[in-house]
Amino acid sequence: MDLEPVGVHRTADGSGGSATYSATMTLARLRDPGLIPFVLGPLIGVLAVVETTLDPFFGDAAVATWVSGVLLGGGIVLARWFPLTGTLLAAGCYPVGALLGAKGPGGAAMIGLIGVVGWVGWREPPRRSSLALGTGAVALALTSVVTGKPSWELLFVPAILLPGWFLGLLARANAARAAQLADLAAALEAEREANAQAAVVQERARIAREVHDAVAHSVSVMTLQLGGLRRQLADRPEQQEIVLGLERLGRQSVEEMRGLVGILRESGTAEAAAPQPTLERADALLAEVARAGLPVRLRVEGETVPLPRTLDTSAYRVLQEAMTNVLRHAGSVPTVVTISYARDGVTVGVVNERGEVRPAPAPRGRGGHGLVGMRERVALFGGSFDAGPLPDGGYAVRAHFAMPGR
Repeated sequence: MDLEPVGVHRTADGSGGSATYSATMTLARLRDPGLIPFVLGPLIGVLAVVETTLDPFFGDAAVATWVSGVLLGGGIVLARWFPLTGTLLAAGCYPVGALLGAKGPGGAAMIGLIGVVGWVGWREPPRRSSLALGTGAVALALTSVVTGKPSWELLFVPAILLPGWFLGLLARANAARAAQLADLAAALEAEREANAQAAVVQERARIAREVHDAVAHSVSVMTLQLGGLRRQLADRPEQQEIVLGLERLGRQSVEEMRGLVGILRESGTAEAAAPQPTLERADALLAEVARAGLPVRLRVEGETVPLPRTLDTSAYRVLQEAMTNVLRHAGSVPTVVTISYARDGVTVGVVNERGEVRPAPAPRGRGGHGLVGMRERVALFGGSFDAGPLPDGGYAVRAHFAMPGR
C-alpha cells in the first residue's frame, strides 16, 4: 500500500526541522497497513500462549501450547509476504496442538485465524483467498475430529471464518474502487490539460487578430504618408523627412509582426518573448500619426493607476484600432484622444471631426470587423463599448475597461 501524503514542515532551526521531518515520516510508516502482521502476529501468539496456560480448561499441555503459539504468530507474520503459506502455517496450529494434547483452540487463536483469513481476502484475488478460507475450515474440522467434538460443531466452522473473509473482500473492493477513482482523477486531469491546450490553440487564433490590429495601423499610416508624398512632390526638402518616416514605420511594422508570429510559434506553456504594448506608449502612438499628418491631441484625466497587464494591452489595442479607423475613414481631421483613469477602471475615448472621406455606415448592432474586435476586447473585462457618428458628422469611440474585482 502506498503511504499517505506526508507534509514536511520546515523551521528556522535545522535540527528542529530535521526532528519534525523524522517524526512525520515515522507517523507515516506507522500508518502502513503492511505493519499489521508484524504487530498482530507476536501479539496473538503471546495471548494464545497466556490464555491456554492460565485457563484450567486447556489442562497441562505446555508443549502443545508453545508450539501452537509459535505456529500461529509465525504464520500471521509470514502472511505479510506469502498469504497462502502463512495461512496454512497459522491454521496448522489447531490440528498440531490437538495432536500434542491440547483440548482445542482458544479465543485468541480463533481471532488470529479469522484475522489472517481476512488479511488474505484483502491482499489476494477472491479465487486465491478462498483457498485460505478452505484451509482454515479444514484445520478447524480436523481439530474437532482429533479432540472428539460432536460432528454438529462442524456446522459452525463456516460461520466463524466467513465474516473475516467477507471483511477482507470488502476491504479489497474498497481499495480497488479507490484506485479506480485515482485513475479517473488522473484521466480528468489529463482531459483538463487537453482542454487547456485547446484553449491555447484558440488563444493563438485570437492572437492572430493582433496582426490586423498591429500591422493595419502602421500600413494605414504609411499609406497616408504616401499620399502626403504625392501631394508634396514639389517640395523637395520635405520629401526626405517623409521617406524617413516611412522607413521608420516600416521597420516597426516588421518587428511587431515578427513578435506576433513568435507568439503563435511559442509552445502552449511558454510565454511570448516579445513584450506587448500598453497605454504607456500612447504618446508614441499619437506622435506617429501626428508625423503622418493627422492633427491629434491627447488629454489624460485622473491620476494614473497601475493596470493589469492584459487590460492595459487591450486598452492600447483599442486606441490603436480607433486611430486606424480615423485614418482609414476620415483622413487628416482634428482628433481628440482622452484617457480617463478612475478607481473602477480606465476609459479610452477617440473623437474626430467630420472628414473628407465619409465614414462607411456600420451595420446595426456590432458594427464592422474592427469594431467587433474592440467590443470583444472590452467585453473580456466586463466593460462597456460605444461607437457611432456624431450630429456634426464626426465620429466617437468610447471604451471603458472595468478593473477586476470592481
